[in-house]
This record gives sequence, C-alpha cells and structure tokens, in this order.
Amino acid sequence: MHITTLDIPGLFLITPTPRADVRGVFQKTFDAALFATHGMNTDLHEVFETESHKEVIRGMHFQMPPHACAKYVSVKHGSILDVVLDIRMNSPTFGKHLSIQLSAENQSTLYIPEGFAHGFKALTELAHTSYLQTAGFNAACDAGIHFDSFGMDWGVDNPIMSERDKALPAFTSFISPFSHQE
Repeated sequence: MHITTLDIPGLFLITPTPRADVRGVFQKTFDAALFATHGMNTDLHEVFETESHKEVIRGMHFQMPPHACAKYVSVKHGSILDVVLDIRMNSPTFGKHLSIQLSAENQSTLYIPEGFAHGFKALTELAHTSYLQTAGFNAACDAGIHFDSFGMDWGVDNPIMSERDKALPAFTSFISPFSHQE
C-alpha cells in the first residue's frame, strides 16, 4: 500500500499494492494502524455508495460540527473526477481546491479530513462510488457549497444535478465553522 501526501495538507491518496496469482488478485485497501500514523481518522461509522451516470455532478457536500466527518472515497466501477475544497478558516490553503481522478482501474482511495467540501463528476457512463465516513449522517448538519462558486473548471456545460445541489449557497457567502489545526 502506498500513501501519497497531496498538495493540500490533510489530503492523502491511498493506492493498494495488488498481488496477483492464478486465483486472481488480493490486496489490502484499509489499514487503520498505518493510516493513523499519517493522522487519518479511522473510526468508521457508515458506508454510502452511489451510482452516477456520465456528466452527473454531486456536491459539494460536508457535515457541520458536531457531526463533521472524514471520508475515504473510492470507485468500484467506472471513473470520476473527485474534487475537494478546503473550508478550514485560517488554513494556508483555505478556498483552494484539488481535483483527482479516481477509478476502478487505478483502485486509489482519497482520504478527506473534516473541514473540506467534497464532490465529483462522473466521467464514465456508470460510476459506482463508495464513501466510508467517520460519522453517521445527520440531516441537521448536512450542508454544502455550490459546485461552480469557487473556481473549479468542471469541463461540462449542462451537468446532471439534484435540485438540492443546484440550490446550494456560493462559497463567497459561506461562513465556515471549521478551523485549521496544525
């Protein structure tokens, strides 16, 4: 398993090391002890899965405190452009976003800590995405930021989106409850 530190502190790309033989493939995709040495929260509470069609955009979502959560995002079928936005006040990367392709082929997982908004665009006709979360869903703390309000070029003119996501507030009007901690 290989862990890559990404350009925004706190984000990690986790890539398994598959072992193949005549039976097929075996690989480890989660290692709580190893992840904890990198400061990742490994106290998992829920797993969600989505199926999305090409040019669907979901996001940008997060949960507010006291039910904020970290996520481990991976793709089981197809491919997505995964996007994260730093919404931690006083962070040197506050307001910066990062995008990375996750796919069934590369088998990588993106670790997203608390204090980030998350979304993605489906790149294939069908993308099956899995989220492991460190807190249970809480409707009262469910929040988001409009997908095109922070400078991300999504590369699509008419994305397929939920009415809820279309109505999310702009990043410029969002007052973050998250703070950066060294």
